[in-house]
Amino acid sequence: MGRNGDFDVDRAVDRAMDLFWRRGCTGTSLQDLLDVLSIGSLGFYAAFGSKEQFYRRALERCSALQAEDLVKILEHATEIRPAVRQVLAAMTEGDRADPSPGSPGAGEVTGNDAGLSPAERAVAALRKVESALAGALDRAKARGDLPPGKDPVELARFLTTFVQGLRILGRARLGRSFVEDALAVAMRALD
Repeated sequence: MGRNGDFDVDRAVDRAMDLFWRRGCTGTSLQDLLDVLSIGSLGFYAAFGSKEQFYRRALERCSALQAEDLVKILEHATEIRPAVRQVLAAMTEGDRADPSPGSPGAGEVTGNDAGLSPAERAVAALRKVESALAGALDRAKARGDLPPGKDPVELARFLTTFVQGLRILGRARLGRSFVEDALAVAMRALD
């Protein structure tokens, strides 16, 4: 993203993410944003275009950071099961904590994919996490931590698909025990 004159656009987006997280796009007024960012409306519109464009940018930044965190967990995993469980739980946690339509969730959209639609960015983020899962599962298989008949790519696709369904159900506030039970069943796919 970068700077706009003396105004640090990345920092502004980072500062607004929490506000959008708590209130959603419609619950956050332009004045709320101007107050948090300490800028005037002309500067805001020059930097971001509109509140909705700024919201999309904040979602992209939030999701990119979340995806990076999940990838790091998987890249540094020495034991596959706890790492996969941690990633799956993290991908559902935000939606259970705040199921509002405006709340960002892991893997919804990702970084600076210029020219991509929000749906294309969402797919790119999911593929990034899926690829990291496949890599971690492949390393685990090489260490003997996965049964020989398990395909790391197929498992990664299953787990990514599973967690997206679980995120949708989590927004219905089905409860922590529902999510924990579903995660336990998904983890058995690694056995």
